[in-house]
Amino acid sequence: MSNIKQYFTKKNVLFIAVFIVLGFITLQIPVTQLEGSKTKFMIYDAFAPMAGIFIGSIPGVIAVFFMQFFNFLAHGAVIEDAGTIIRFLPMLFAVLYFARKGKFNIIIPLIAIIVFIAHPIGREVWYFSLFWTIPIIAYFFYDKFLLARALGATFTAHAVGGALWIWVFALPAPIWISLMPIVALERIFFALGIAISFILVNNILAFLEKKHILNLGFFIDQKYLLGVFRHETKR
Repeated sequence: MSNIKQYFTKKNVLFIAVFIVLGFITLQIPVTQLEGSKTKFMIYDAFAPMAGIFIGSIPGVIAVFFMQFFNFLAHGAVIEDAGTIIRFLPMLFAVLYFARKGKFNIIIPLIAIIVFIAHPIGREVWYFSLFWTIPIIAYFFYDKFLLARALGATFTAHAVGGALWIWVFALPAPIWISLMPIVALERIFFALGIAISFILVNNILAFLEKKHILNLGFFIDQKYLLGVFRHETKR
């Protein structure tokens, strides 16, 4: 019970509530539609992965899950196809990747590659799964470059989603091939969005602490603060 309570401190509950609201808003702004499904990518895909870094991976995952769950309820709790269910999972892994460095950052994309290639169509377009070596490579630059961490997070989400997608929808090989340039541009866009979202929230929290509006001990990364906030907030 004590282990559960540590995830639901006043700080974490407030952060989760705020992120659910912001995440719900971003879930209403579509970017592009997923091939083979009625499901769409949203601005949310560039916002949600950084949730866990401020309060920890588990509260971050909880926040992102409920963002999606309340959005699901708000749209009538209608499951249009299997894509609706699949969309719940990838972002949770992106949150875990961005929140902290761990061996799972390598294991998850490796499993996704194996699962993808295990499918007959996946074996035809095995090179599509090379996208998912990016989180593995990014792992070794995790602490040096924010963009590497963001790329790792968004491609981890893509890896989990892609591995599930090919087994559920069995899209033909030409579609996977045609998606490759789209995936490259789309994921760069999301990675930039994740990095910008993190820097923005990091500085907003620093500002709120400096003005004594909010002082709940959120993690604030000094490396990504504007000069006026540096060394004036606690890590």
